[in-house]
Amino acid sequence: METQDTPPVVLIGPMGSGKTTVAKHLAQRLGAGFVDTDDLFVERHGVVADYFAAHGEAAFRDEEEAVIADALARRDLGVISLGGGAVIRSANRDLIKQHGYVVFLDVAEDQALQRLGEGADRPVLAGDPAGNWSRIRQARQAYYTDSAHRVVDTSGLDVEAVATKIIEGYEQFLSRKTTEYMSEPSTNHAVDQPTVIKVSGGSEKEVTGGYDVVIGKGLLSQLPGILGPHPHRVAIILPRALRATGDVVKAALDDAGYNAILVEIPDSEEGKHIEVASFCWQVLGQSDFTRSDAVVSVGGGAVSDLAGFVAATWLRGVRVVHMPTTLLGMVDAAVGGKTGINTAEGKNLVGSFHPPAGVLADLDTLLTLPKNELISGLAEVIKCGFIADEKILDLIEDNMGQVTNPHSPVLRELIERAVQVKADIVGEDLKESNQRQMLNYGHTLGHAIELAERYQYRHGAAVAVGMVFAAELARSVGRLDDDTVERHKRIIEGVGLPTSYQGDRWATLLDGIRRDKKNRGEQLRFVILEAQGAPVIYDVPDESLLFAAYQEIAD
Repeated sequence: METQDTPPVVLIGPMGSGKTTVAKHLAQRLGAGFVDTDDLFVERHGVVADYFAAHGEAAFRDEEEAVIADALARRDLGVISLGGGAVIRSANRDLIKQHGYVVFLDVAEDQALQRLGEGADRPVLAGDPAGNWSRIRQARQAYYTDSAHRVVDTSGLDVEAVATKIIEGYEQFLSRKTTEYMSEPSTNHAVDQPTVIKVSGGSEKEVTGGYDVVIGKGLLSQLPGILGPHPHRVAIILPRALRATGDVVKAALDDAGYNAILVEIPDSEEGKHIEVASFCWQVLGQSDFTRSDAVVSVGGGAVSDLAGFVAATWLRGVRVVHMPTTLLGMVDAAVGGKTGINTAEGKNLVGSFHPPAGVLADLDTLLTLPKNELISGLAEVIKCGFIADEKILDLIEDNMGQVTNPHSPVLRELIERAVQVKADIVGEDLKESNQRQMLNYGHTLGHAIELAERYQYRHGAAVAVGMVFAAELARSVGRLDDDTVERHKRIIEGVGLPTSYQGDRWATLLDGIRRDKKNRGEQLRFVILEAQGAPVIYDVPDESLLFAAYQEIAD
């Protein structure tokens, strides 16, 4: 049977374990298709009980097996929920284990019966719901356990917690699967080949040595080659939410002969504070890290910012490799060598330029990324389209339904093009003395929004609003045509990002704008467009111009 490149999550378990409820929520978080094989059976053959009564159990199991095989062969499904008795047949157990990531959802008897409502609509439970449920579960227990890659007890957990546990295990499964595959000889010429984008070391005055950004699938096996033979100790800095992924990376480094340690930090922007950096320095010191040792970041943009800063400042600079797990991290934070932490006064006001030894953008990590995080990351992709590569904008407009599909070749091309834009600019201007400032398009107001929201507002959403504001500012001073301004709104709204912000927050936002890194003395400066692909620095002559432009986006 032909299956999708990435195996779907297959949920099995007894009645009342929450398979369908969890599957729907899980599919939403993964941005994937979902199906219940019992529902598929009903679509083909009618009510299960009626078919069972008319044709017998053997015929029912034959048709059930066909339904399961068809579901596993579909490329549009990321989550599949099986009927409770599907595991009875050995052929079904072999199918799901070979072609899926199988999770056994277990549950305590009292909770299962509570969810089932005493089995009112379950004929097999009639008469003695508790006794029948227990008997059926016990008879199938070995089948569930033998079929599963992971067991999750749903007792006492809400659907969000169960889905999180499944996603953590799924990430670990995918990482191990691709690592094992990469280590085996293959004659399959259709194997995904990574794209390598080279970032040069900068201009003659700021040469630091270049590095590669590798974009593809199953890239963990390439990490030791980037680290090289010199490091003995490797600190893997990652958010707590990615502990399962960190365990896989650590195991790979341990197997390669490194002494790897995990350094867990808070999630998202909460990890970009001096107290967190100090904690990391403490771990490095207690682990006797030397200048020949290295740091690896695993996570989104906030993690690579913090880990890069720690690497830049420990012993005045040690080797760092970034392994971004978000779209935002892949196309922006991990590439370019900027590092930074936040202060109460603003975002990224403390930092340094410290290019990595390499970047591994493993597209498999996007498969478990929530859809809203993919949407947020698209802001930085769209930015690259407006300041440089118009093909990015064309691709999004022509494939709006595919840009948030992690299986889509369109998303991969968008990532590669965005990284190439940044690599080209950074290669000419490492330390943001000239052209690199154009990468801040949309960021001046965007950072002010993040500061005003105490970093609880997604970076991509803030930048999206910032780009529309910059376009309105450019139009108001006669620099940008109406069609390009409207194209901003059409594309940004089309992918699901905001184009407006609260009208009563201008005074607060202006305070944040005044702290922007591009400003010179009292002079406020914005990156604006004079046309697609023609960004410039605009020295604002009068703050009233900013207020007028803001009225165009205020809600």
